[in-house]
Amino acid sequence: MAAARAENDRVDAALATLLERRAELAGLVQRLKPVGGFAGRDMDRERQIVEAMAARAPGLGADRIARIMTAVIEAGLQASEERNLSPA
Repeated sequence: MAAARAENDRVDAALATLLERRAELAGLVQRLKPVGGFAGRDMDRERQIVEAMAARAPGLGADRIARIMTAVIEAGLQASEERNLSPA
C-alpha cells in the first residue's frame, strides 16, 4: 500500500507541474488571440485536444477525458484571467 501511494504521489507531483505549465501556455495563447479568455474559446480546438488525449489514454475513455480536459482548460483560462486582472 505504501509503495503504491508513494508512486501516486510522484505522479501527482509530475501532473501538478504539467498542469501549471499548461496553464501558462494557455495564457500565452489567450494573449495572442484577438479575443481571449472564456470569450475566445475555440470549441473545435478543444474537441481536437479531447480526441488526441482519448487516443493516448483509451482506458479512461473519451467521456472521462472530456470532463478532465474541460476542467483543465477552464482552470487555465480562469488562472490566466486572474493574472491579467491582478496589479503588476
